[in-house]
Amino acid sequence: MKSAKELALLAARALSDKKAKGIQALEIADLTTLADYFVIATGSSNTQINALVDNVEKVLAEEAGEQPLHREGYRGGTWVLLDYGCLAVHVFSAEVREFYGLERLWRDGKAVDLTGIVDAAE
Repeated sequence: MKSAKELALLAARALSDKKAKGIQALEIADLTTLADYFVIATGSSNTQINALVDNVEKVLAEEAGEQPLHREGYRGGTWVLLDYGCLAVHVFSAEVREFYGLERLWRDGKAVDLTGIVDAAE
């Protein structure tokens, strides 16, 4: 069984593999009971957003044996949330990400170093 941080890193890698932009991981365990980690990313279109979350689901199922407890927003395609209990993966369009500003709302969270996990060219 993988730790919450290992799941967050797997999700970040899965997003990077499909060319997500602005990938960030925040440790929020000390701030809320919602989750231990948020992984946040931006997709360039509804199609890419859906492909990004599909890849996160695939990688976490294959490499960690984890299935999301809940998926929200998939049909809308401008913000998809994958809830794994200890991990919440948020994939937004650029406009919706800016509007909701999760990084601003959760700025007291600890940024997770994604060096070597996320493509540096993103």
